[in-house]
This record gives sequence, structure tokens and C-alpha cells, in this order.
Amino acid sequence: MTTDALIPVPHLAIIVVAAGAGTRLASGSPKAFVGLDDHTILRHALDGVFRGPVAQVIVVAPAARVGDALTDALAAAGERRDLVTVVAGGETRQESVGAGLGAVWPDVERVLVHDAARALTLPAVFERVVAALESGHDAVLPVLPVVDTIKRVEADAVVEAVDRSTLAAAQTPQGFRRSVLDAAYAAASADHTDDAALVQAAGVEVWTVPGDERAFKITTPADLERARALLAPASAAPSPAPRSVAPRVGVGTDVHAFGGDGDLWLAGLDWPGERALSGHSDGDAVAHAIVDAVLAAAGLGDIGTHFGTDQPEYAGAHAAAFLARTRTLIAEAGFTIGNVSVQVQANRPRFAARRGEAEVALSTALGAPVTVSATTTDGLGFTGAGEGVAAFAVAVVYPA
Repeated sequence: MTTDALIPVPHLAIIVVAAGAGTRLASGSPKAFVGLDDHTILRHALDGVFRGPVAQVIVVAPAARVGDALTDALAAAGERRDLVTVVAGGETRQESVGAGLGAVWPDVERVLVHDAARALTLPAVFERVVAALESGHDAVLPVLPVVDTIKRVEADAVVEAVDRSTLAAAQTPQGFRRSVLDAAYAAASADHTDDAALVQAAGVEVWTVPGDERAFKITTPADLERARALLAPASAAPSPAPRSVAPRVGVGTDVHAFGGDGDLWLAGLDWPGERALSGHSDGDAVAHAIVDAVLAAAGLGDIGTHFGTDQPEYAGAHAAAFLARTRTLIAEAGFTIGNVSVQVQANRPRFAARRGEAEVALSTALGAPVTVSATTTDGLGFTGAGEGVAAFAVAVVYPA
């Protein structure tokens, strides 16, 4: 397509890889065209792409689904329709990316490669990758810290533990100076699992930036259900079933001061542009107050009992890791979580526009309804002075 005179020719291209068969998803159709709600995985991925930096967007689709991909791309593009290109992919991911590279416009200087299967990736991740490229890096990879205990296994037997402090989980979009990526593909003699590995094999240093937990890859039916749950409105969160036994109630509080590194993480969400909170993990006072309240209701101690600073796997961890582990502890102790109400006290960030999003993220991770409210303290105390954030939670649990 030609570029409209009102839209400047961008110097950035984003290749969205959507040509995979998705056999592990067992959906009966190519993965990118499976529905998450009223829209496909591809459409959701493209919605995130078009909310990010202005770029030429190249969708690489199965040859038989190019028309469907174009329909999704044009619908997501809105006024940026003239920036859309759709091409047929190859037999492998590397061949598909190569096909996308062949469609990149001559004026483009930087290229991002993004998996459509990471359909819920937030625009902030694209912006972080682009910013790192603009600062002079040749190759940029968004990553998440590995929080699980990792073992090396051979023939079903554990050989040794792996030091996870040096490990990171790779995500997309992966960004490159265009000439670097072109040269790496021209010289490639073997298939690689992602473009960062291909470029690194060519001798280029790969820089990292923080990824996002919502940028997980939809690969299995469980991943698909997780994505659908995240997209469901807060009102669709599971309601507690009627009980014939008395509930147990717990109260939790947490406070964190501003002064951490990177972006603010609060209520399970990334808040680009806001000051980060200080803490052993990400300083998410909302998630931590929820954990304290749920554990207290079940008589299981507090957050320090199970997530202390002596546990390196929780260094830098986000809300999903804490809430999922708490959900497991509660189940193992013979309880189910009814619901949680949490109030945030802070001058910033402003919660109104993202309250529903926060409730979905927290409810999904905890496996029970979480409602969020926010208030200020009229300039009183450390929250009123803008020194930090406080959160107060009440949780109800039931004997299973």
C-alpha cells in the first residue's frame, strides 16, 4: 500500500509473525486466527501494536490466511491503514521473518519483530524497546526474571540445580538496527528460536529491557484460557459460591516508599512514567497487602513468612508470582478464597482510568474476585506528601 501524504513515512517497522500452525494449541486452525473473545489472537496483538509507536506494520500470515490477516490488520490500524503490509510466511519462523524483512520499506532504520501469540503485550514494552534502540543499542530484547526453581534434567532424572540469578525469560517485540538484522539473516546458516539468538550468533551484543507478565506466549490451551480470563470484564470474575460454613476474615496492610529502579508496578500493572516503589520485589503494595490479608484469614502467617527477603526467587517479582503462590498455599491448607477488597492510598498514580484493568489482573492471578478502590489523604502523612504508597486489604476465605 502507498503511504498517505498526511502520514509521514516512519523510520520504524514492526514485523508481526502470525504464520505458525499452533499445533500445541490443538485448535484446528492457525493459532493467530483463534478467537480470544470477539476478536482473534492476531487482532488483539495488532491492537497493541497500533497503540504503540508509529511504524510500518508487516503481518506475516499463512498463505491461505493472508486475506483474513489483512482484514484484522486494517480493522486494528484505523487511520494508519496505509502503514499496513501483509505477506505470506514460510515453513519456519525464520523464513517467515525473512519474508517480512523483504517487505520493509527502504527508509526504515529500525525493525521490531513481534510474535502475534504474545497478543496481550502492552504498548509500553514496544516503547521501551524503541527507546533502547534510539539510545544506540543494535539489538534489544525484553525479558522477565526467572522466579521458578530451575533443574537440569536428563532421562527424567534431576542432574543439578541451575543458578536462576543469571537467567531471564525472553519475550517480544525484539528490536534491531535494520542493517544489523538484514546482515544476520543474510549470513544465517542455521535456524534459531528467536531473532535475538540469530543476531547474537552473528556477533552482535543484545541489550535487555524489562518485559511484561501480560506478554506471555499463547501456546497451550491453558495459555488460551489465561488470556481469555485477562480480557474478561471485572464483572465476569468468579463470584464466591454460597457457603454453609462460617467464613474467616483477614486484614493486610503494606507500604512502600518511592525510590526504586525502573517503572512503577502497582496492582499488578506497569505504570510507565510513574516513579517506581522500593522493595525486595517490585514494591507492589497492593499485591502485598492482598497476600497478607489472605494468609491472615487462613492463619498462615504473613508475607514475610512465605516471601521473605532471604528468598532470591522473589527479587523483582511482580504481583502474579505472589498471588499465584498464595492461591496455592491457601488450597494446600484446605481453604478457598471468597473475595478480597483492597484500598490504595496515594497521590499518584491516578487509578480511575485503570481500576477495571487492575481488578482483572489481580482477580485472574488470585483466582478469586478482587475489588480495588483508591483515595488520597488530603496531603496528610507520607502518602499525602508523595513519599510512597499504602494499601489496606480485607480477605474472606472458606474452609474447603
